[in-house]
Amino acid sequence: MNSSSANIMVVASIYALLVLIWAATPLAIVWSVAEIHPMWVLIIRYFGASIIALALLKMMRDSLPFDHVSLKSYVAGSLNLIGAQLFIYLAANYLTSGLMALIFGFSPLIAGLIGHLILKTHKLSILQWSGMVIAVLGLTFVFAESADERVNPWGVVLMLISMVSYISSIFWVKQINAPLSPMSQATGSLIFSALGSLLIIPFIWQQIPTVLPSTQAMVGFLFTMIMSSIVAMLCYFWLIRRLAASTVSLSNVMTPVIALVLGASLNNEIIHNEALWGIVVVMMGLLMYFNRELLKLFLKK
Repeated sequence: MNSSSANIMVVASIYALLVLIWAATPLAIVWSVAEIHPMWVLIIRYFGASIIALALLKMMRDSLPFDHVSLKSYVAGSLNLIGAQLFIYLAANYLTSGLMALIFGFSPLIAGLIGHLILKTHKLSILQWSGMVIAVLGLTFVFAESADERVNPWGVVLMLISMVSYISSIFWVKQINAPLSPMSQATGSLIFSALGSLLIIPFIWQQIPTVLPSTQAMVGFLFTMIMSSIVAMLCYFWLIRRLAASTVSLSNVMTPVIALVLGASLNNEIIHNEALWGIVVVMMGLLMYFNRELLKLFLKK
């Protein structure tokens, strides 16, 4: 195997790892909040992840600047963490892990819509508009056919707020354009998220955990703290430096499907046959939206 083939294998392996982590994260969140108040899980996760990130930063001999621009960028990055994740954890009480992943898979579509209508950074093609409409119709069908399961309107609203926070964070960090390394940016954002989460404590003090949760809940918590907060972050920034952002964003087509399978097989989440057709329609819409990126990817090969 030559060096070029080896490099391709390394990139493909890290890409696959990132997709698997992102796909398993909704299920890990559902498990971790089953016995402990979601906000306590979030607080402990961010403080634990911050300590691990600081240790990694020191091992990598990277810096953590605290100038005005860097601090502003950390705040912008924390909007993705404490902002988006806060609403995801709250939504875990209303939705199955598979549906959470399916809804969050719409984030690139919402980002494209904001870029087209508000920021005017790019234009959407007719095929992309069609893909959006088809994906939304498919998601509506999934909700209609799963009405007797854990599909609560509040959960959908919370996931939509989470998506807006996530997308706003991306645009804000990009607009600030601070001269930070990926690890510094991520560590600073984690620290600010951990500090920001302290503001929640007065409202949830009575629900403070007093006993250790079950093994399943602990597995879910440790997965989100280590794999979702640290490993996925490193994989993501490593790939962003070697692949086009649009290629990395293709993971949004794969993660909902894997998440639905994981939820059904590991958490006994029921997916009706009729709802499966709606999921297929959603995937078709996402594939139509990402048609340009898919063509570029296959043409390179």
